[in-house]
Amino acid sequence: MVIDTLENELVKLKEEIMKMGYLLEEQIFKAVKSLVDKDQKMAQEVISRDDIIDRMELEIEKKCLQLIAMKQPMAGDLRFIGTALRIIVDMERMADHAEDISEITIRLYEQTYIKPLIDIPRMAKIAEEMVRIALKAFIDADVNLAMRLVDLERQSDELYEQVFRDLLTYMMQDTQNIPQATDLLLVAGHLERIADHATNLGEMVIYTVEGRRVDINVLARDG
Repeated sequence: MVIDTLENELVKLKEEIMKMGYLLEEQIFKAVKSLVDKDQKMAQEVISRDDIIDRMELEIEKKCLQLIAMKQPMAGDLRFIGTALRIIVDMERMADHAEDISEITIRLYEQTYIKPLIDIPRMAKIAEEMVRIALKAFIDADVNLAMRLVDLERQSDELYEQVFRDLLTYMMQDTQNIPQATDLLLVAGHLERIADHATNLGEMVIYTVEGRRVDINVLARDG
């Protein structure tokens, strides 16, 4: 019988976290694509697949707790496992935001959009990139990579402010635009929150590797 070493188990843990990350990126992409393309089927797919993300979170959490109990990891590995437990919570919450966007897609399906959707897809692309960078920084223990999130967070905030201003203008021009503009603003808000969760991941990486606390949102705001 082959007994897995802690090192092998940690490799498997990283693989499971990356699988969850790949699915999360796809959920974000499809949620916004379904909105832009008015694709109800794709939106429903995102909603249905949220349960997969939930199960992955529980399975990874169980794996982490088993490693702590059975393998008794030393300080460095213990910090990694503890960070993994926190990261999967943020990832699950990001997936919930993607699900919420898809529900808005279904709600707006029969409506003609009051404006072309340009900045919202840009926000989605940035959010996907932030998730990808944050997870790679975690897996590679790469602080420099995590710090790249500062500029991306700044871009996300700027786009959100642009969307807010544009939609507010449409609301002021015609009160009939208010319900849809509110929904589209909610979409932008969900994407902004996904970006914030990605910065949480980056901050955890920096703390785990260097023991220092960095507020990426503050750096993005002050940069």
